[in-house]
Amino acid sequence: MAQACSENLIAKLQDMALALGFTRPAITSASEPWQAGLRLHEFIAKGYHGQMDWMAKHAHRREHPNQMWPEAQTAIVLGFNYGPDHDPMLNLQHKNHGNISVYARAHDYHDIIKKKLKKLAGFVGKETGKAVKVFVDTAPLMEKPLAAKAGLGWQGKHTNLVSREFGSWLFIGVILAEAKLAADHPQKDLCGSCRACLDICPTNAFIAPYQLEATACISYLTIEHKGHIPAKYRKSMGNRIYGCDDCLAICPWNKYAKLAHETKLHARPELNLPLLADLAALDELAFRQVFTASPIKRIGRDRFVRNVMIAIGNSRNTALIKTLELALVDDSALVRAMAVWALGQLASPKQFQQARDNLLANETDPNVRMEWQTHPCNR
Repeated sequence: MAQACSENLIAKLQDMALALGFTRPAITSASEPWQAGLRLHEFIAKGYHGQMDWMAKHAHRREHPNQMWPEAQTAIVLGFNYGPDHDPMLNLQHKNHGNISVYARAHDYHDIIKKKLKKLAGFVGKETGKAVKVFVDTAPLMEKPLAAKAGLGWQGKHTNLVSREFGSWLFIGVILAEAKLAADHPQKDLCGSCRACLDICPTNAFIAPYQLEATACISYLTIEHKGHIPAKYRKSMGNRIYGCDDCLAICPWNKYAKLAHETKLHARPELNLPLLADLAALDELAFRQVFTASPIKRIGRDRFVRNVMIAIGNSRNTALIKTLELALVDDSALVRAMAVWALGQLASPKQFQQARDNLLANETDPNVRMEWQTHPCNR
């Protein structure tokens, strides 16, 4: 493609992207060698991916864009702002309410962004006569390294993308194209000596700057972890019931962040600090109804209510003991086990012992039995 033609296409693409609500497109080669694949294999070799089996299973496809699509020549990377209307850290003060990560309080971003991205990709395909493919966090493609390479921002010490214009509140969409377009330059890493994101982490999940042990991250624990939450992390979770925004919210570059302009990305009222007592009462049907068109739906009712039980245990609100009574006999062992733990945090030793005497004899799940038996009042 002639340079003038390429420049004209990029100018039109930029106008279209901005009109659709995206950031300025950032462009990089999709076929050059890069180091992200090596870092990925090191991450997996250390076991930091935990139960995210899909990451190890598709590592060979994820290590380079051409491993997934050999014909790709160019990556067009776009950000989509989802900046909140308040400081998410303030939500941690509301102990009787569930704290849901900013990105999950609205409609599922995958659907919203993908529709817009397809319009841009269609334009690129038509103008170049070459094939295109779109990606929004659903395929084995490492979007964050691509975004940094293209100059959309840089990967901060918390491993997430940081933008001078939007702070840490950006979804990333990628168009891979067969056509070869002029590449942009990467941005300089502007984290400097700042350690705010590392120091704020409730579970000390950062091994070092730019290195995350995902298995210790509250986002991983509340979303990806399928089993019982390890005891050493429960108190640190506070009222976080789906994801964690601390390392994003504390970033000083958020002083330039803007409120999300897409109304579908504004928090749904029922997901903005919902009462823990209400969430604990959700059965399977009610869970699906409440979280229709929400990314929360994918973890299922049992894992979600498991997280709610931990938040109840951290609430210091003894009135919620009554809420735990039903959870102690829930059909899900995940819920029962964390309800036992929560009861141990809120109830008096006498109350706990009475509940244990009533329920332990008929409990068949070994993890739930262990929660009953390892409470300090048994020692």
